[in-house]
Amino acid sequence: MLGRSWLIFRRSGFQGLKTSFGILLRGEGPPRMVDAGTLDRKHYSEWVKRYDTLTDALRDAMRRRVAAMDRPPLISVVMPAYDTDGAWLREAIESVRRQIYPHWELCIADDASPTEATRAVLAEYAALDPRIKVVFRPQNGHIAAASNSALELASGSWVALMDHDDLIPEHALFWLADAIDRHPDARLIYSDEDKIDSQGVRSAPYFKPDWNFDLFRSQNMFSHLGAFTTDLVRSAGGFRLGMEGAQDYDLVLRCIERVAPGQVHHIPRVLYHWRVHAASTAASTEVKPYAQQAGERALNEHLARTHVRGRVEATADGYRVHYALPDPPPLVSLVIPTRNAAGLVRQCIESIQQKTRYPRYEIILVDNGSDDPGALDYFRRLGEQSGIRVVRDDRPFNFSALNNAAVELANGELVALINNDIEVISPDWLSEMAGIALQPGVGAVGARLWYPDMTLQHGGVILGIGGIAGHSHKRLQAGDHGYFQRAVLTQSFSVVTAACLVVRKKTYKEVGGLDDEHLQVAFNDVDFCLRLREAGYRNVWTPYAELFHHESATRGDDVAPARKARYDRERQYMLGRWGAALKEDPAYSPNLTLDFEDFSYAWPPRLPPLA
Repeated sequence: MLGRSWLIFRRSGFQGLKTSFGILLRGEGPPRMVDAGTLDRKHYSEWVKRYDTLTDALRDAMRRRVAAMDRPPLISVVMPAYDTDGAWLREAIESVRRQIYPHWELCIADDASPTEATRAVLAEYAALDPRIKVVFRPQNGHIAAASNSALELASGSWVALMDHDDLIPEHALFWLADAIDRHPDARLIYSDEDKIDSQGVRSAPYFKPDWNFDLFRSQNMFSHLGAFTTDLVRSAGGFRLGMEGAQDYDLVLRCIERVAPGQVHHIPRVLYHWRVHAASTAASTEVKPYAQQAGERALNEHLARTHVRGRVEATADGYRVHYALPDPPPLVSLVIPTRNAAGLVRQCIESIQQKTRYPRYEIILVDNGSDDPGALDYFRRLGEQSGIRVVRDDRPFNFSALNNAAVELANGELVALINNDIEVISPDWLSEMAGIALQPGVGAVGARLWYPDMTLQHGGVILGIGGIAGHSHKRLQAGDHGYFQRAVLTQSFSVVTAACLVVRKKTYKEVGGLDDEHLQVAFNDVDFCLRLREAGYRNVWTPYAELFHHESATRGDDVAPARKARYDRERQYMLGRWGAALKEDPAYSPNLTLDFEDFSYAWPPRLPPLA
């Protein structure tokens, strides 16, 4: 839902203006155009130059920060190596040696490399720098065994994982140590990452969300730069043989089972450069096809260990968890408010009846003062059908109050808030949403909603866009996967739209339902989801429940004087109630824009200065 005026964007401090030709960059010096056809590489290079390039003053500030630490942690960088290109191996090692943070050791295990050159480079560096420890394995055991051998060398309280041909920037371990110092309860820490080619050109930055449990079950968003307390890794059993290709993913899964979600910390800075070359999965996931199978196995075993009924399948974009429904599945009450609009209601209800495979649901149609004879006749006939109740509610339009009153009448364990302009596409939409809604800790579950032209209407909601909230990947074309597949993977969002939302009835009532006093029309779903989050629940969006949303087909706009005044009041209420939370969405990134809904870069990023 989200109200009606979502094209009113904040322009204060705006750093980049989209045009039909490209991006007009603003900042230091005169504005200049970046061609949209070369956007990713040149635009990111410009971003790196402005916001991710150290100065001598910053280096000095980092060194002063380290000197002020009471107990600077020793960080053991764990690196398995095998038959590595000599130049790449040297660059990888030198990137560690160039670290501003001095309290580190590099633990390398050579996995019986067949070429003397690799072993010679390692022997050279072990003799050159006492912080570099090397073990030469007598026989090849593959990456999990080699990683365990490197882990055995670690004496630090934290370990950070690094591949033998990748790079870390000179401030990587500083920011890791800074996070450890500021967050003493942290047990796992991960950062953003990008890719780097043979010419040293960086591209494809993955600006990640904060810890997102459901996204992690869909892809290994932890990945690089990943760090763990050493005792946690060892208590989890280290790297498991047979999980090659997904050994890190499997390790993180076993580690998060031993800690609280708040003990997983994210550093929103690019601290890892993943080298792109022909033999790297940075270039193509097809290089290691066995990795997906290993990841699928790791996730299925994770579900079994955590007593979650379901199964995982690998997809072209990541992984999908199919959550099993209880037998019998719970009753779901579908609440559909309307005023007149018989044609839309017929389309909505018939699509539910004809396409929904979920076996147990009831429909509660809330007639909010309809006066069209045709609609009244149709609603009367609907009310004669088994499993459908038509409830007359003649109060002035108040979307929140209409839904709250209907939920009170609902018989279902789950309730689904459904707009009258929704049309079912995927037959398993309700099974998918119900399966997720029944998982421990889940609040609201949202669906993937399409406009009739098959561009994306709802792919989750991002706080702060337009000042309050906006739709993730809005107007994305069908078939596009979005920013790092985030338009096609199940994940947590701070907010999902009430145009199609499933939640436990008891949870709905626990947080007080929709706010029918302050938010009669706009933003009530944003507020509801934020109250769910405040109560400790996580809200989940799934791309596997697909429906059309014929948005605004029966609603007016918010430019009429009375409606505009109401909208302005509701907007001000949201800013007063949630102002601070709207500025920092944990499901998004401070490195991504709040001016558009397309995951483009923020100019400048919203990162705190080094204190």
